[in-house]
Amino acid sequence: MATREKRDFYDVLGVGRGASADEIQRAYRKLARTYHPDVNKDPGAEEQFKDVAEAYDVLSDPDTRKRYDAFGHDYRQVPEGVDPEEYARARSDAGRRPRRGPTPDAGTWFSTSGGPDMDIDIEDLLGGMFGGMRGARTSRRGWGPVAGADQEVEVELTVEEAYRGGRRSLTVSGPDGTRTLDVNIPAGVTDGQRIRLAGQGGAGTAGADAGDLYLVVRLAPHPRYRVNGRSITVDLLLTPWEGALGASVAVDTPGGEAKVRVRAGTSTGKKLRLKGRGLPNPKGTPGDLYAEVKIMVPPKPKADEKRLFEELARASDFDPRKEKRRA
Repeated sequence: MATREKRDFYDVLGVGRGASADEIQRAYRKLARTYHPDVNKDPGAEEQFKDVAEAYDVLSDPDTRKRYDAFGHDYRQVPEGVDPEEYARARSDAGRRPRRGPTPDAGTWFSTSGGPDMDIDIEDLLGGMFGGMRGARTSRRGWGPVAGADQEVEVELTVEEAYRGGRRSLTVSGPDGTRTLDVNIPAGVTDGQRIRLAGQGGAGTAGADAGDLYLVVRLAPHPRYRVNGRSITVDLLLTPWEGALGASVAVDTPGGEAKVRVRAGTSTGKKLRLKGRGLPNPKGTPGDLYAEVKIMVPPKPKADEKRLFEELARASDFDPRKEKRRA
């Protein structure tokens, strides 16, 4: 099986060689969340995740990063105290002749200018600076501490629950098993809002921090309320005489009953605004509630009702169709 060629660690993280520690960390966290096996089931994601983790493991440590900048992927094999320029010249000299054997590494052999049949150990080439390295190479097992992946779970709330907030028990299933969390839902959450639970996401490795868990709020359909952002609309059902003569009418809101004043001559479709009676906003202005008028007639008028409607029809010259044409 062909050995996969090592990519430059800066290229793996998608940052420049002059990237700051914060830029390296941000790049790592973004890529780790993308390729973490807990969240990405693509067959190639695990290898990419390992590359990202190894690159971050090296570049996040100032001393290791300095050695990587000097010696590239040989940084593990080159002993302390080796001059980078001398090492580069030695590698260049060793590469002038066709080499025999594997890729240059501590403890491997090269054909040099001493002749095609003369084998010289790179330890001798550098004057013994690699003494003992052949038997002392360290095998890196694992990829060091890796922060846990962030996770998302949808939580469905009624409009009343979103309005009031409060404690909520949630069961969360994931690669680490099933957990029950007792969480606090802040009052006034809106549809699509993300609630961050720090450290409640996927577990980290080798003592690294766990990821975060994000609750994505979904408002369940409601029989009375229609929600748009923080605004709430509710139907206000009126009789024909309430719309014609005006009235003071009770209207249901998620925060309890409120009174609304209907002016005389109010027709279906009119919206009456109740300022600040929509969803609360802990960081600003609350939403408004709109009572949308719908004039309702008796489905089966009694005899007296029918007689009075007939008298009204004879007495009134109001024609809404003509009024609409004039408008």
